[in-house]
Amino acid sequence: MINLKRLFRVMKRTGMIKIALGFFLILLIAAFILRFVEPDIHNIGEGFWYCFVASMTIGFSDFVATNIISRIITIIITLYGVLVVAMIPGVIVSYYTEYLRVKEKDTISTFLEKLEHLPELSKEELVEISEKVKRFNKK
Repeated sequence: MINLKRLFRVMKRTGMIKIALGFFLILLIAAFILRFVEPDIHNIGEGFWYCFVASMTIGFSDFVATNIISRIITIIITLYGVLVVAMIPGVIVSYYTEYLRVKEKDTISTFLEKLEHLPELSKEELVEISEKVKRFNKK
């Protein structure tokens, strides 16, 4: 549950929530249009299913686009789906990598600051630094 909250925060900070919501809105609009132009799609739910399957490039063959408007919508949805699906993990990985880099830099700067004031540190702080160095050398 904590990881889902963290994922939501990352997606919110990077603007991916807006992109994902926009993606689903486009799927709904396309599903609504397909409902009226495609004879095999009888309701918006079936249209949304078709758009989702097309956007993820799965292609279960439940429905097949039979007219030119449906085919154009399918092409647009498929290309848009590939772009959005590729973008979300890229943004999340980039954000996480930057987060780790900043965290590591902060840890190193804190460690170096303590080393600068070595004579002023208490015995407990010196033991703590010693343990950190030992753990770092084991890696």
